Amino acid sequence: MNRTLRIGVPSKGRLADLSAELLQQAGLSFRRQQRSLFARCKEMPVEITFLRTDDIPVLCAEGAIDLGITGSDLVAESQAQVETVLELGVGHCRLALCLPEDRPAESVRELGGARVATSFPHLTEAFFRQQDVQVHLVPLSGSVEVMITLGVADAIVDLVETGSTLAANRLRVLEEIGQYQTVLIQYPGTPHVELARRIARRLEGVVIARSYSLLEYNIPREKLPQAEKITPGFHSPTVSALEDPNWCAVRVMVRRGEVLQIMEQLEQLGATAILETQIVNCRL
Repeated sequence: MNRTLRIGVPSKGRLADLSAELLQQAGLSFRRQQRSLFARCKEMPVEITFLRTDDIPVLCAEGAIDLGITGSDLVAESQAQVETVLELGVGHCRLALCLPEDRPAESVRELGGARVATSFPHLTEAFFRQQDVQVHLVPLSGSVEVMITLGVADAIVDLVETGSTLAANRLRVLEEIGQYQTVLIQYPGTPHVELARRIARRLEGVVIARSYSLLEYNIPREKLPQAEKITPGFHSPTVSALEDPNWCAVRVMVRRGEVLQIMEQLEQLGATAILETQIVNCRL
């Protein structure tokens, strides 16, 4: 039995950088040699394998890798039999049915008989089957945004992030099919169950830490109940006495997206020395 757990990560692109950063913050340090397909981690019996992103779900289902970092859209499209262990909170996107801006259709049912280009044929076919609409699918492996302009398709089903690519090609979203993000998947038959769980727990700590900041502030003790309503914390805030008995210091976790608004509320309440500290890793 191979004693080394193998993690599959994307070999290139933005997701490759995100995966490497997540693993490094989880304490899995590795160094990839130029064009090498494998890298060993120093701290654990773990081997990193660099793969095509869309191959990772299939290779994980076949047991070639024990864990994999890839898009949940690719997991769904491949129909691979893997376990989704953890949502990693990055790479958010949505799969959408898109039409030319000047096409007047307002409903999926108006697309009966249309040619639909996509690199997600299984998800697209399932969507139209649920809608009870017959279309002609044009499966493609590359970019599909230009297929309407080229006369290959009447509509497309593709991933949408900011919508800028759609605007550049004069397309609009008719209906959203699904929302996806980067996930950690696991081979159901891995012999490294405990080590896989340990790695997943480390990554979970990084993911949670990215969602929170540590906020510290001083507040008049008489206003502490009001401050605690603004910053209730994960379970409860940490409150410490100051040399001045009329004041106390508070340390509390807050959601990162709410930090500025909370700081303004605390300032209006009379808090001082309000500091935000980034959390790199945590266990909750």
